[in-house]
Amino acid sequence: MIRRHNPAGAPAAGGSGDRVMDRRTFILATAAGLLAAPLAAEAQPAGTVPRIGYLGISPSDGGLEPFRQGLRELGRVEGQSIAVEYRWTGGKNEQLPGLVAELIQLKVDVIYTPGSVAAAQAAKQATTAIPIVFWTPADPVQAGLVGTLARPGGNITGLGGAGIGILTSKRLSLLKEAVPQATQVAILWTPANPLHKALLKGVEDAARSLKVQLHPVRVSQSGELESAFSAMTRGHAGALYVLADAMFLAERKRIVALSAQARLPTMYAWRTAVEDGGLMCYQENWAGVQRRAAVYVDMILKGAKPGDLPVEQPKNFEFVINLKTAKALGLTIPPSLLQRADQVIE
Repeated sequence: MIRRHNPAGAPAAGGSGDRVMDRRTFILATAAGLLAAPLAAEAQPAGTVPRIGYLGISPSDGGLEPFRQGLRELGRVEGQSIAVEYRWTGGKNEQLPGLVAELIQLKVDVIYTPGSVAAAQAAKQATTAIPIVFWTPADPVQAGLVGTLARPGGNITGLGGAGIGILTSKRLSLLKEAVPQATQVAILWTPANPLHKALLKGVEDAARSLKVQLHPVRVSQSGELESAFSAMTRGHAGALYVLADAMFLAERKRIVALSAQARLPTMYAWRTAVEDGGLMCYQENWAGVQRRAAVYVDMILKGAKPGDLPVEQPKNFEFVINLKTAKALGLTIPPSLLQRADQVIE
C-alpha cells in the first residue's frame, strides 16, 4: 500500500492598507486560533515520525519483510514509530526519475534503494540533501555510487556486492556442474543495464575455462522475452544463465515459465525465482542484507552522516536448488552439488 503524506496548509493571513483590527475582532480571531492549533498539530503527526522512502523493484522480490523485521528489531514499528513511503518500479527503470521526485517532494528523511543499482544512481543524481542507503548486487565503486568503500562521502552509503565478475563466474560454474553435458549456454542480458556489458565480458572469461560456448541473447524490454527464448531454441542452447537485472527480477515468473516450456535448466540471481519454479540460484543472503540495511537506515535517522559510514560487502551467500524442477526437466543433479546447496526444494 502506498501512503502519501499531504500536509495540511494554513491559509495566509493578510490585509490591505493600514486598517486597524478592532478589539472585538482581535479577541475572536485569537480565540479561533487557539481552538484551531491542536487540530492542526493532529493533522500533521508525520512531522514527529521519521519517514523512509522505499524505492523497490517489486513487493514480492523477497526483501521487504526482512527489512521490516530489521526495523522492528531496532524498535521502529511501521505505522507507529516510523512511516514508510513505498514506490515500486516493476523493473521499469524509466519510471525511476518520477518516483524519486515523488519521494523528494514528500520530504522523506532517508531513501532506501534495495537490489537495483539504477535506483541508487537515480536517487544520487536527484538529491544531495536527503541521505541515501543502497543495496546493490554490483560493485558500488564500479557502478559510480561511491568513490571508496571505506569513506563513501556525500549523502550516500549502504551495502554493495562483490567484485563484478565474481558472482557471474560462480553462477556459470555451478550451472555447468549441474548440467555437465551443456556446451552451449544462453545468456539473457539487457542493454538497459549499464553493468551487463562488463558482466558479459566476465562470464566469457569463465566460459573459456569451463569449455562452454556462450550465446548472449539481448532483451531491451519485457515484450521481447518470447522471441528471445525462440532464439535460444534455434541456437540449440543446453542451459540458460539470467543476468541480475531489475526487469528480469520483475518478470521472473514469466521467465521461469518460458524456461520450463523450452526445457532449459536455468541459473538465476534470486532465490524467489527458484521458489517460483526455477532450477537454481546463487546469491547474497538477501534476508541478512535487508536486515543490515535497516541498521544503516536507523543509524542515519539517529544522526549519523551517510558519507562517514563505510559501505559493507555481504559475506554470506545462498545456493538454492529446486529438485522438483530438475526432475521435471529430466535432469539428475550430482549428489556433490546437492550437498553444497544451502536449500533444496523438493
